[in-house]
Amino acid sequence: MKTPPRQRRSRRATTLVAIIVVLAALGVAGVRLWPGSPLAARAAARWETPPGLTGASGEPDSTPSDAPDAPASPEADPTPTLEPLPVKATDIKIDHSGWYSWALLDTRTGELSGPADRTELSTTASLIKSWIGADFLRRSAEQGTEPSASRMAQVETMIRDSDNNAAQSLYEANGGAPSIKRLISMCKLKDSKVSADGGWSRTMLSPADITRLGACIANGTAAGPKWTKYLLDQMRAVRGTGDFGPRKAFPAADQKKIAIKNGWVDRQREQEYHVSCMAIGDGWVIGVMTKYDISKGYTYGANICKQVGVQLRAAAS
Repeated sequence: MKTPPRQRRSRRATTLVAIIVVLAALGVAGVRLWPGSPLAARAAARWETPPGLTGASGEPDSTPSDAPDAPASPEADPTPTLEPLPVKATDIKIDHSGWYSWALLDTRTGELSGPADRTELSTTASLIKSWIGADFLRRSAEQGTEPSASRMAQVETMIRDSDNNAAQSLYEANGGAPSIKRLISMCKLKDSKVSADGGWSRTMLSPADITRLGACIANGTAAGPKWTKYLLDQMRAVRGTGDFGPRKAFPAADQKKIAIKNGWVDRQREQEYHVSCMAIGDGWVIGVMTKYDISKGYTYGANICKQVGVQLRAAAS
């Protein structure tokens, strides 16, 4: 029986579609295998050793991977750089007799510099008045009391003019020797000692601990939040005989911004003059201590303190 014409046309169409599909498949395969074809390179790469591993030769394989590149990790923000200080540690040389040592503290980083004997002790004399004032003011605030006008006058004259009678009165109000024990504990001093006789003038500090005391005042620990600015302002206003030391190495306009407290005393028992200096700047504290033959007077030690400042400034510039 003959196949109807409609069925013959349907079969021919089906056969033609099948032939087209086969030819298309062969064409794709041919492209993949054609030399230089991107598809051929990709197909070959799938069978090669992944990058970073070794092939039979034991050498690293540099064939590129089919995997997408890993995203680059974001760069970390660079560490902010601190502004250079106007003073910098250096090998200080001063023609002198007797003993002196110094320390420089970067209060931003805690870096302490100075010679090996910066931990040696000497008496502070009037330098310790900075702590006597701080301890009195902070404790008044802690007790919720406002110092009287006469007490505030004592603090001012003790700091600005180094009044010894005012210092003794405030020291006694602080409880005497326990006040120095609070200093050592609160300001984390490492070398210092209460004087053997309990008096404030013979408190034993080191140049390194002078810088720690200065930092303790500057950061608000010593005088507390209420009185720190006031105390620093009084120390910037030191005048008269006590206005000497490292800040004298700075221009006059800069000196007004530097808080200081110095000590000087002729020690008859030891036949020595003891001079100690503290200068507090923005981000730094300098401590200097000297002791030498009593006949040289206080200006000899005051000049040593200044020369330390001069050479630390010169190193920074």
